[in-house]
Amino acid sequence: MDSITHTLFGLTLYGTVDKKHLDLRHKRAYLVTAIGASLIPDIDVLSRFWDTEGMYQMWHRGITHSIFLTPLWALLFSILCLLLFKVKDKKLFFFGWLAVTIHNTSDLFNAWGTGYLEPFSSLRITFGTVPIVDVVVWIIMGLAYFFSKRKRGKSPFYFRIAWMFIILHFMVQTIQGIFIYNQYDKNYDHVALSAGFIPWTYSVVAKKEDTVTIFSDSLFHKTKEQHVLHSSEGADLDMLFDKRPEAKTLYEWAPFVVLVDDNDRIGLYDPRFYRNGQSFLFEYIEKNN
Repeated sequence: MDSITHTLFGLTLYGTVDKKHLDLRHKRAYLVTAIGASLIPDIDVLSRFWDTEGMYQMWHRGITHSIFLTPLWALLFSILCLLLFKVKDKKLFFFGWLAVTIHNTSDLFNAWGTGYLEPFSSLRITFGTVPIVDVVVWIIMGLAYFFSKRKRGKSPFYFRIAWMFIILHFMVQTIQGIFIYNQYDKNYDHVALSAGFIPWTYSVVAKKEDTVTIFSDSLFHKTKEQHVLHSSEGADLDMLFDKRPEAKTLYEWAPFVVLVDDNDRIGLYDPRFYRNGQSFLFEYIEKNN
């Protein structure tokens, strides 16, 4: 999910806390933990400043998003709250643990995926059944905030209900996505999903030999063929990887790629992010250089 959604996740999680008997120090500790722990895995974006080998694509949503690192992040915020607010509360540790786990797990459902099992597995896990920016999730959280302001005494109840609807939304999106995925899986060499911004719609990216076809699909409308892409499978990747390390990282990171080898350039791109005639994840070199 995007950083705004993760921040809203933190605020919505904070909203579930019954704060009637909490003093100001505890309220601040829970708020900082809720937002901070909901964002901390994305600290990996800083790695781009010292990345000299084109590894950022692999590092982003890598080890910092590992499920095995979540208790360490929670411990960090417990220590911070002890130092900043003089608050020592075991519940705060588990609260932070939950916030980090929500971040790492929700990112599994995006097309980008995460290194959820690092360092024990380098597999980039992605379901592609929920968009990175999900309007439905925002609406659910917005409604919880609206009702909590109308009846402040029931505020935690509304936010807890909101989490139930968010989980239900993820389940419905994923069940539909799996059903659609299985319709393509037997007929192609590789298949990947990318959820659309409109609920219950998906881009299905399917590769067979040197042809990649992108479909728009849903259980509620007919399948539409959007793009047919040719992959130059005989391209000299050794030369590309040698001159453009980012290309090798993208090749290893993506489920599959489209290879480009024409008169001007040689490169590769991730077809899951193909929009308006190009993918924003495209690494190449000019042949004239």
